[in-house]
Amino acid sequence: MSEYDGACHCGAVQFRIVGDITDVYRCDCSLCRMKGALMTSVHEAAFTLVTSEDKLREYNWNTGVARHFFCAVCGIYPFHKKRAMPDHYGVNVHCLKGFDAAGLSVRQASGLEMTVKAEGARETWTGPRQP
Repeated sequence: MSEYDGACHCGAVQFRIVGDITDVYRCDCSLCRMKGALMTSVHEAAFTLVTSEDKLREYNWNTGVARHFFCAVCGIYPFHKKRAMPDHYGVNVHCLKGFDAAGLSVRQASGLEMTVKAEGARETWTGPRQP
């Protein structure tokens, strides 16, 4: 089992994840498209915030369920608490020290359907988008 230390650009927010990363994805919701992060998901039991929460800022929108975290000092987005899988974190793999995603296929996640809370919008993640 692998262990990765992660941090924002300035190091004010530091975290650790435990687990092998086999799936990386880009989400197509409006927020993820704009921030351009490359993500992986980890169970909350495999995630540890190493620094205190005082340098984190939280952004919530639409349903207010997902909790997107940013560094208050440098503005980098390192992780979020997921809406569709509330016991998981979405982690920006670009913030992980020593992790190279170059050899992994990047999956396109379908978050666009979840970005607006409208009648008929899906409430849970049903898996990767099918071609």
